[in-house]
Amino acid sequence: MMGIANVSSPEVFVLLGFSARPSLESILFIVVLGFYVVSILGNGIIILVSCMDVHLHTPMYFFLANLSFLDISFTTSIVPQLLVNLWGPQKTISYGGCVVQFYISHWLGATECVFLAVMSYDRYAAVCRPLNYTVIMHPQLCLSLALASWLGGLTTSMVGSTLTMLLPLCGNNRIDHFFCEMPLIMQLTCVDTSLNEVEMYVASFIFVVLPLGLILVSYGHIAWAVMKIRSTEGRRKAFNTCSSHVAVVALFYGSIIFMYLQPAKSNSHEQGKFIALFYTVITPMLNPLIYTLRNKDVKTALRHIVLEKCCGFAGPWGHI
Repeated sequence: MMGIANVSSPEVFVLLGFSARPSLESILFIVVLGFYVVSILGNGIIILVSCMDVHLHTPMYFFLANLSFLDISFTTSIVPQLLVNLWGPQKTISYGGCVVQFYISHWLGATECVFLAVMSYDRYAAVCRPLNYTVIMHPQLCLSLALASWLGGLTTSMVGSTLTMLLPLCGNNRIDHFFCEMPLIMQLTCVDTSLNEVEMYVASFIFVVLPLGLILVSYGHIAWAVMKIRSTEGRRKAFNTCSSHVAVVALFYGSIIFMYLQPAKSNSHEQGKFIALFYTVITPMLNPLIYTLRNKDVKTALRHIVLEKCCGFAGPWGHI
């Protein structure tokens, strides 16, 4: 198998992307670049304030900082190559670059699914077990859950991506997408891919369906607990505790579910590219906006850092 793969693997892949609509490429270049810059800045700010402000040294912001770092890494594994292809006539990516891209994107995509489930458990503990929250979500558990998320995503990527990389491609090198994705690489092969497909379905169940089920169970318990709260203020506080995470989950899983429910037609494949553009570029940009615009703690911490650390002002307003 290795001998065949080495002989038949192309030196470069052609990423067709949006080349069928050349008039759209210059517009997409500007839009994607803008979203990418905002995504890097927004997620970078969340990491900065989560590390620098002691008031945010809590399980929720520990996981949020991990999610922000994950989003920066995920977009950076895809967007720079996309910008190069949108800017000029060259639509190619080296074989090694393509392999690295689908290893990393697969790893980080699976990790994000698990992280969202872990964050939903954290919200469950905060709302349903408030008196025992600090005991349940102790630092060792938080670190263990984070490591399990990263290592779990890495494991499924190493297995699935390696099995895909070993497939002989028989000279096929045209990928009808804007980045190297494992199912599309499998379509280029000239041998039976049953083993790869089984592995992909099993991995999808473990790292996509199962985390989504855990998220739904967690929020089912949260909804039941909120219904038992009699005061309007208590319900509002519980809602604010979970609303940002619910919005992020809805964006992430909504785009994935919508993409895979598309019918197998050529026009739906074109729509799939724009949906993929949404969850690879737009969603990572929206995540920090959702968490900062709806979160008084983050806005207070950011104001404190800007006034006291950067501008040299210290005073009670830093904690207002």
